[in-house]
Amino acid sequence: MNIFNLGGLGPGSQEDGRAPGTPSEALCSRKGCRSGADWQLLWNNPRIHTPERRKVWLACQEHREWLEDYLQTRDLWKDTIPFDATAGADATAGTGGAG
Repeated sequence: MNIFNLGGLGPGSQEDGRAPGTPSEALCSRKGCRSGADWQLLWNNPRIHTPERRKVWLACQEHREWLEDYLQTRDLWKDTIPFDATAGADATAGTGGAG
């Protein structure tokens, strides 16, 4: 519990069945974006990950190109595939936000 949910039940409370801080839907990984995910950007950092490992960032339509460019510039991008919301829990394992 934190000071922001002391006043009652809110998103992420135990009453809605989700762990605190867990979003109700898969969101774009772009910092500050709250749009739903449309794409999965698969990437890995060859300096710290094995070649077959894939990390996943989610992207909305608006930020797909920006996130791809960010990863490609750093030679991290591997592939972009459509996001399947029904498989969202599996697909978002290992996601992280992007600057």
